Amino acid sequence: MAYPFVAPDLTKRPPRSPKVRLGGYVILPRTIDKCRALLAGTLGAYLFNCPLDQKFFQFKGLDPEAFREAVARSETDEAILHWVETHGIPRTPEEVQEWSRRMEEFRYGESPQEKEFFLEQCRKLGLDPETTRLFDLLEEDDRSSLLSEEGESCPLFS
Repeated sequence: MAYPFVAPDLTKRPPRSPKVRLGGYVILPRTIDKCRALLAGTLGAYLFNCPLDQKFFQFKGLDPEAFREAVARSETDEAILHWVETHGIPRTPEEVQEWSRRMEEFRYGESPQEKEFFLEQCRKLGLDPETTRLFDLLEEDDRSSLLSEEGESCPLFS
């Protein structure tokens, strides 16, 4: 199927950083990249609708499958943002800003398994778990995954 967008090849380069914003939302550009790559068959080791994507979908009240269908029809990030704004839970700019700030500060989930996974990944990547945020971990994982022969990414958070 031909799509109206150019999909990133995530077997050769990472998606955009989770810190990059679109419409004030962190995570959204990264989620778009992964969704486009999924549609094009170039997702590589990344996951669409991973726990991080789900945090965005929950905040906006969006169905991941409906989001995927909207991405498949949309040429631009701005068109996807328009769809997000018209189909999701209405949020004020202040709510979006606060949610994005909290996400940027997020380290790991509440379960012992998530904490242990986070600590293990920090050690593996040479990061200080006391000062590292999840987005920092993902950026370093993206860099190191492209350099490694295995091309493994953080499956819990990608």
